[in-house]
Amino acid sequence: MSSLGSQFFERSVHDVARELIGCELRFNGVGGVIVEVEAYERDDPACHAYVGLTPRTATLFGPPGRAYVYLSYGIHSCLNFVCEPEGNAAAVLIRAVEPRRGIDEMRRRRGREELRDLCSGPGKLTEALGIGLDMDRAPLDEPPFEVRAPAEEWTGVQVGCGPRIGITRAAELPWRFG
Repeated sequence: MSSLGSQFFERSVHDVARELIGCELRFNGVGGVIVEVEAYERDDPACHAYVGLTPRTATLFGPPGRAYVYLSYGIHSCLNFVCEPEGNAAAVLIRAVEPRRGIDEMRRRRGREELRDLCSGPGKLTEALGIGLDMDRAPLDEPPFEVRAPAEEWTGVQVGCGPRIGITRAAELPWRFG
């Protein structure tokens, strides 16, 4: 498996979202396989960039291949991958990861034993991987991040799509992939 460079992310957010399924995400060596994501773009009322450029949304308008990390409900960090050419303000929210590496560390961080409880939601996976707000704007192709192309076992896997969840605006758009 090869690491994905910033050019992978400099494409349509929808193409990137679909192709991230099966990719391996690691943070400081802890991680797993991406199994669920959601796409967000600038003209989307559910996207933070919909309101325009602000200090909070600046990362979304920046170069592709960077992490956009924000706090949801003042509690959970959420990890997004910035996509499309700089200035377009689009990102993929990483919703779920199948744990593969550093599972004991994930269990310790989450205080949970069951594998399915470790990374089955945006806030759960950032807690399990140890990703905080300090990683906002970090390049995804440099340590501590590593995003690798899918293993052969994912070749030919049918990626489903459906409505996004946990949002109130534009939730009906079929931009959740997994």
